[in-house]
Amino acid sequence: MLGRDGLTGLVVLAASLVLFWLTLDLKGNPLVPIGPGFYPRIVLGIAAVLSAILVVQDLLARRRRKRAAAEQRPNYPLVFACFAVFGLYVMSLPGLGFRLATFAFVAALQALLDPPRGTRGWLVVAATALVTTTAAYFLFEHYLLVLLPRGRWTDF
Repeated sequence: MLGRDGLTGLVVLAASLVLFWLTLDLKGNPLVPIGPGFYPRIVLGIAAVLSAILVVQDLLARRRRKRAAAEQRPNYPLVFACFAVFGLYVMSLPGLGFRLATFAFVAALQALLDPPRGTRGWLVVAATALVTTTAAYFLFEHYLLVLLPRGRWTDF
């Protein structure tokens, strides 16, 4: 029997495959090298692969799920803290700008969810925040040409 994740993965997999199949009928323009179905096929293909992985993970985790369900209790204060950190991130975007606010957000959320132990742990937090911020910045600003907010206080 599949769990909630497995059923969700099956639904998304089926929908992705049907929609992917429908993109095969899109007629391309001979003057444009990339047809209208190119990007939807990429997105739907990635969604299909990830949902298939979700189904497989759900099937493999059946035993662990039963044991963990008996031991695990909801951690509502952590959920509230995550929403608070996200709210602070949104409020700090106009003042600090995308790069500094995103770096601080990723570092704070990672430290909140998995508190670092020692200097090496804090270095991992800083490196993860730096790589995530840099990748998101270059993806949005240079590849997708989305203007990201610059900070009023920092002009960065």
